[in-house]
Amino acid sequence: MALFPIFILILLAPSSSNAQWPPSPGYWPSSRFRSMSFYQGYRNLWGYSHQRVEQNALTIWLDRTSGSGFKSVKPFRSGYFAASIKLQPGYTAGVITAFYLSNNEAHPGFHDEVDIEFLGTTFGKPYTLQTNVYIRGSGDGRIIGREMKFHLWFDPTKNFHHYAILWSPKEIIFLVDDVPIRRYPRKSAATFPLRPMWVYGSIWDASSWATEEGKYKADYRYQPFVASYTNFKAAGCSAYSPAWCRPVSASPFRSGGLSGQQYRTMRWVQRYHMVYNYCEDNKRDHSLTPECWG
Repeated sequence: MALFPIFILILLAPSSSNAQWPPSPGYWPSSRFRSMSFYQGYRNLWGYSHQRVEQNALTIWLDRTSGSGFKSVKPFRSGYFAASIKLQPGYTAGVITAFYLSNNEAHPGFHDEVDIEFLGTTFGKPYTLQTNVYIRGSGDGRIIGREMKFHLWFDPTKNFHHYAILWSPKEIIFLVDDVPIRRYPRKSAATFPLRPMWVYGSIWDASSWATEEGKYKADYRYQPFVASYTNFKAAGCSAYSPAWCRPVSASPFRSGGLSGQQYRTMRWVQRYHMVYNYCEDNKRDHSLTPECWG
């Protein structure tokens, strides 16, 4: 007889498989922007022998001899930048797969950067998705990062998933499959990137810090380390657009921001899947990150 109430409790218990998936954001900004082939918007930057384009999909890889990277053909001053990416399973410690905005080549030693980086991992552990923002040299010399890190609610090695950065003069929004995971608002010109940036992607060896602060290094017995990109999107105001070019929005509102439903979804992701927030790190000197104050 005791089995019956136990069975009822099992039925009533919340499903962990359902609990790990975010609620619907109610709006899908990726549907507003047209996909392009790789060569419509990008060119090889380095490691040409370590990339291949087939059927609108770009594959790049890292081995003992080289990694690889690519760059957009034009700079932007705002826009929506995205790609669908599939990562390599297994041992990938020390390896960074990245999709990001930067003006490092235009402003060496004093550059801006907005990152989506996948930090490689060891067997049986999930990838960490790291988002980061550097402003006017905070990524040069004495690095002042603004990292927020996440363990995703899916396995990014099984299928392609869509990762996006929406950058406007008022905010930066990071999205995964149209789910907003982070909003970085402009609180001052000193803490926000305002100069034109190009779009980049790369795979490279960052063994000194990428996996558990450098504890695990790239192991080239498992080479090549491969990443695939497709469904490229880059839309908005280029550096050559007229002054009246209107920045794009991640929400139904042309003025930008997020809808209430999008905010609730983002807060859910940050509650259940965020594993690091620089503003909550007591070891950091927050006089260098004043945007954390309010």
